[in-house]
Amino acid sequence: MVKRRTVLSAVLAALLSSTTVVAHHGWSSYLDKPMTLDGVITASTYGNPHGTVKLEVKGKVWDVVLAPTPRMQSRGLTEPMLAKGTTARVVGYQHREVATEMRAERITIGDKTVELR
Repeated sequence: MVKRRTVLSAVLAALLSSTTVVAHHGWSSYLDKPMTLDGVITASTYGNPHGTVKLEVKGKVWDVVLAPTPRMQSRGLTEPMLAKGTTARVVGYQHREVATEMRAERITIGDKTVELR
């Protein structure tokens, strides 16, 4: 019985760790040259693995990848700050293949700038 429990525990641990590795991604899919977008938030998520905003800029909607929730919280970026209709400035890196996706380095809302990386 002990061996069976040990084997099951090992299998479960391996499955969970492989799921985590597959779910996380690197940042090599993004360009090296920073860009700045000024726009209006049309939607947002405040969760893991990363928060997101949809930012409308001159009629085009960008998908902006933010930081994990604990980092946003510890640096002062709250969920209400990402409300629909809020004006934001985002500095980050454009995706290499998805022209309207960006990885954010910092976000400014009102007079508050939050470093995300």
